[in-house]
Amino acid sequence: MSNTLSDAINNNNPFEGRLVVRSNNVWGKSYPDVLSLNAHASDAIYDAIEKVSTGQRQIVGITITAERGLGKSHLISRIRHKLQIDGSALFVYMSQCNNLNRIKTEFLTTLANSLKQIGSQGVSQWQELATALINEAFNQNYVPQNLINNFPGALSKNPKLVEVLRDKVLAVKSDIENPDIITAILWTLSPDPAYEIFAVRWLAGGNVPQTKADSMSLANVTPDDKEAESFNTARQILDLIGDYKPIVVCFDEMEADHCNDLGYTARQVTAILAKDLSDKIKRGILLTSIFPDHWINEVKRLSNAESVVDRIGEKVIELKYLNSDDIILLVSGWLDEFYQEKGLTPPNSVYPFDEAKLRALGKEKPIVRKVLQWCSENFKPDPIKKIDPVECAYNQQLAALETTIQDYMEDKGTLTQALRLGFTVIKGEVLENVQVVDIVDVQVKAADRGYLDFKIIGKENGKDVKIVVVVLQESGGMLVQATLKRLIEYKKFDMTRGCLVRSKQIGRNAAKAQQYLSKLLSPDLGGEWVLLKPEDIKPLLALHFLMKSREDEELSEEEIIDFIRKKRIATNNYLICEILSDPSGQVPKDAIDEES
Repeated sequence: MSNTLSDAINNNNPFEGRLVVRSNNVWGKSYPDVLSLNAHASDAIYDAIEKVSTGQRQIVGITITAERGLGKSHLISRIRHKLQIDGSALFVYMSQCNNLNRIKTEFLTTLANSLKQIGSQGVSQWQELATALINEAFNQNYVPQNLINNFPGALSKNPKLVEVLRDKVLAVKSDIENPDIITAILWTLSPDPAYEIFAVRWLAGGNVPQTKADSMSLANVTPDDKEAESFNTARQILDLIGDYKPIVVCFDEMEADHCNDLGYTARQVTAILAKDLSDKIKRGILLTSIFPDHWINEVKRLSNAESVVDRIGEKVIELKYLNSDDIILLVSGWLDEFYQEKGLTPPNSVYPFDEAKLRALGKEKPIVRKVLQWCSENFKPDPIKKIDPVECAYNQQLAALETTIQDYMEDKGTLTQALRLGFTVIKGEVLENVQVVDIVDVQVKAADRGYLDFKIIGKENGKDVKIVVVVLQESGGMLVQATLKRLIEYKKFDMTRGCLVRSKQIGRNAAKAQQYLSKLLSPDLGGEWVLLKPEDIKPLLALHFLMKSREDEELSEEEIIDFIRKKRIATNNYLICEILSDPSGQVPKDAIDEES
């Protein structure tokens, strides 16, 4: 073995920390894919796309069943990357739900963020859709990049450009119920990041600053029933896409460990949503990934199981365990990518492994993850240096957030859970002179539900401390006002301090909200506004996602908590410390001014 080959093997391990396919691998650079593994499943999905594309079918529901680690997410990543190359369909990927009672609202957010990803034409899937709408309205064949390049000049010549385009599109899309959906989609063609960001935020069901909403001709709406409105918006968007090309909507890893208010599990709630989509959209492929026992014991036991299964499980495809030949293909595929990147030629395709040992693994019919784990452990035996699997998995989550963190900065549920995890880990510790005793839900009546996130119970200099924390990233409107109103009601919600966690300014025209904010920060109430910045929440988000994926990573909750404490990740976190510290009573100077 040459020194170069030896050095590459001794200093690198292509399998380390790559046991789990995460959402960033689905959207971005994926792991090596061996196309022959579970080809029966991907071929069935490609066949369904072809049938929908050619009008033979309108809706196809496919359920993939497989045990943990057998390759469900690898398969989904394969589908996404093929569609990104051939452009035969657009792709939506939902892999988590923070609030099972609001899954339709969360689905709309997922839909908007998925379509923000790059499609087959080198631009976002939103921009592909906007171009298709314009081409149909004007009977043209523009390419997206040309429209994007010409957008600023055309807008400067005609400030009403988007309204003109919208009206032209509406002439051929008369069945659209909310014209603002067309308006927002067309705004995604703007190369100005601000317009694109606000357009996608509006399409995701969020509010935008009123000055921006006015300039973009979008109406900020806070519907009485946001769930129903979100589903209606999602349906209209999916139908617009369906007029242009098929869409693959994929539900993966919906493994929340709690139930909704009606007692339905995450898998059951997801199945019902997929069934509702099947009933309401014009055309598409609904792809659900689920464990076999959850399919049998949860989905098939729904009261309306027959109608659900008929729609989402028209085809139920089982993934296969690996045999000896599969293992050789899998390992050689991963090693081939590694050696090509290093510009090296190994003596054989599975070097430095022994092919006989790999084939022996095949007799056990292992899952993909077990084989990759074996390779990771045996690629570079080093008795001196032991890799901490928790740290490795945590670093992978941090790396993924480098490109995805902005997707979560408007996600109240995920941000709140990340913060709450940080405080839960430091229970019993004294930080900023406060001993954290417990983290609890805020006891509220139905009318106050959803506003206040959690309460920190502690002791400071012998006195009881009860800090209610609210993550509030809405741009404006009644929700900001209603939340701040509750955050100053100390007696009603049994608190000694209210803490607002927020990255952006309160709108200058939101007089009532400003009044409540001033009262919160006044010496009388001694409340706090802690500025939310991506770099501060990122470690906590990484821990949150690591905790959620711990079974996939084959880690225990105790191992992760021990790692957090040992590395002092929560203890040294700026947000954690600032929430517990004495309030400054000041509005943060670096809060983002979205209105300007």
